[in-house]
Amino acid sequence: MGMSDYVRGLRAKVGNDLLFMPSAHALIRDGDGRILLVRNTSGRWLLPGGAVEPGESPAEAVRRECREELAVPVEAVRLVGVYGGPEYRIRYPNGDDAAWVVTILECRILAGEPQPGDDEVDAVGWYHVDEFDGLPLSDASRVLLGEVLSGAAFSR
Repeated sequence: MGMSDYVRGLRAKVGNDLLFMPSAHALIRDGDGRILLVRNTSGRWLLPGGAVEPGESPAEAVRRECREELAVPVEAVRLVGVYGGPEYRIRYPNGDDAAWVVTILECRILAGEPQPGDDEVDAVGWYHVDEFDGLPLSDASRVLLGEVLSGAAFSR
């Protein structure tokens, strides 16, 4: 996963200490109700999205991330929810500690067909909810998708 210049600068100051990290992700469904997921280069499936950069709104971050990861423009149509808590705290292999606060926006694709658009994503796919159990998801993604799909919009 890429690290922004902003986070790289923070890490130079605080080392591996805990950082709170805002992120925004897109919930995109097709006409059959399937949900669009991306597979990152670690082999895990998740909703498209990523960190909110300084000066960006969550909607701007989702639009940028979908252009980068899916090579398509999207429009955010509604707020699904905001999620956080112990399940969203991650210690990365390099020792960096992060606690993510995740904004999920329902989005629609404006044009084109999603495809891997950068070096962070190696596949995209549409999945029905009952197919999630067979996919390699991170623990945080599994919790997040469970909360999003149960309607627990402001759960913690």
